[in-house]
Amino acid sequence: MALVLHNTLTRTRERFEPAAPGRVTMYVCGPTVYNYAHVGNARPYVVFDVLSRLLRRTYALTYARNVTDVDDKINDAAAAEGAPIGVITERYLKAFHADLDVLGVAPPDIEPRVTQTIPQIVRMIERLIAAGHAYAAEGHVLFDVPKYADYGHLSGRDPEEMIAGARVEVAPYKKSPADFVLWKPSPPAIVGWDSPWGRGRPGWHIECSAMAETHLGDTLDIHGGGVDLVFPHHENEVAQSTCVHGGQRFARYWMHNGLVQANGEKMSKSLGNVKLIKDLLAEYGGETIRLALLTAHYRQPLDWTDQLVAETRQKLDRMYGALRDAGITGSRVTPTEPPAGVLAALEDDLNTPEAVAELFGLVRAANRATAAGEKRALAESLRAGGWLLGLLTADPRLGSRPGRPGVVKTRRLTPWSHSATLYGANAISRRPTAFARSSPRAAL
Repeated sequence: MALVLHNTLTRTRERFEPAAPGRVTMYVCGPTVYNYAHVGNARPYVVFDVLSRLLRRTYALTYARNVTDVDDKINDAAAAEGAPIGVITERYLKAFHADLDVLGVAPPDIEPRVTQTIPQIVRMIERLIAAGHAYAAEGHVLFDVPKYADYGHLSGRDPEEMIAGARVEVAPYKKSPADFVLWKPSPPAIVGWDSPWGRGRPGWHIECSAMAETHLGDTLDIHGGGVDLVFPHHENEVAQSTCVHGGQRFARYWMHNGLVQANGEKMSKSLGNVKLIKDLLAEYGGETIRLALLTAHYRQPLDWTDQLVAETRQKLDRMYGALRDAGITGSRVTPTEPPAGVLAALEDDLNTPEAVAELFGLVRAANRATAAGEKRALAESLRAGGWLLGLLTADPRLGSRPGRPGVVKTRRLTPWSHSATLYGANAISRRPTAFARSSPRAAL
C-alpha cells in the first residue's frame, strides 16, 4: 500500500510522492524555549516521530525541527530573573531534551536555532524588499500582504475578511492592517542584532522560512505542526517563502495535528489545567504518555483525562504481558519488519488508532496460542509493530512503569546536537541544538 496523507493545503487525501525519488525533506515547527512544556506541546513531536520512522523505511529522510530562542516571552522571563536569555533557553532546552528522550522521540537530523540564522534571515528580508513584497517603516520591516494574491489559501481565509476583522488600532507604519512584521527594532535592554534597518530582531514567521531554506532548500516535501499554527504562522510562511522564491511552491504536503484538551476544555495556564510533561512522566512513564497521545487520530482533538491515562497504562501492561508470556527478554532499539496490518494502518494517513488495534489483535492471538514457537513468533511481530509506533522497547521482564529499570532511551538515529548558552545579547551560538514544542503566538 502506498503512503497516503491528508494535505491541509488541498484539503484532500493524497498519495505521497516526494519531489526527488527516494529522498524526503520534512520540516516541523519547533518550540519557543521559555518554560516547561505541557503534554499538548508534546503531541506533534510524537506524531511526527512516528511519521519519520515510517518514512525512513522507504526514503532517505532529512528531518529538520527548529528551536526559537529569541522571543518576547523569553525576553520577559530573562528580565524577571535578571539573566541573559541564554540562561533561560538553555534551562528549558535541557528539560525538554530529557522529556523527549523518555517519550521515545528520536532527534531530528537538523535542529537550527534562530540565533544561528540571523544573517540568513536578514538576507531573506532584503530579497523580499528587492522583489517588492516587503517595505521598511520606522525601524520595522513588514510583509506587504496585498501584493501576494494567494494569501489565505492555506488556511481557507478570505483576505478581505481578515483585513476587515483586524484590530481597530493598527500600527501607523503599516500600509495594510494585514501586513505582518519581518523585522522589529530592539531597545537597548532587549536582545538585538545590527541590520540595514537598525538594531533589532526578527519577527516570528520569517524565522522558519529562513531556516527551512537554509537547511532543506526552496521547496519542502512535508511541513508539519499543530493546527493552531495554520494561521497566522504557516500562512505567513507560505507568503514569504513563495514570494522570495519567485512563486515556487513552498511545501508540497502540509500536515497538522489536532490539539490536546483537558477534560473537554482548552489546555492553558490561565485555566490552571496544564499537565507538564515532566510531571506526567514521573508519575506514569514515557511509553504510557506516548501511547495515550497516539490513541486518537492525529488530526482529531485529544481529550486528556485521568481515565485516558489509566486505560492506556492497562493496555500497555497487556502488551508487555504478552511479550513476557512468550519468553521475550531484553530491550529493543533496532527495527525489524513490522506486521502488515500495522504498516497498512500507518500508511493510511498515519492511522495510529487502527495500528494500535492491530497490535491488540496480535496480543489476543499470542495469548490464545498454545505452541511455544507460534506464541513467540506472534510476540516478535507484536514488538516489531510496537517499534514503528515507538512502543514496547523496554525489557518485558521489567515493564515500562516509571522508576523501573529497563526502559530504553531514544535511539539516536542521527547525532543529537547540543546547545551553547547565549551569554550576551548579540552573541550567536554556533552549535546546533534540539528542542521541540509548538508555541502559538499572537500575530504581529
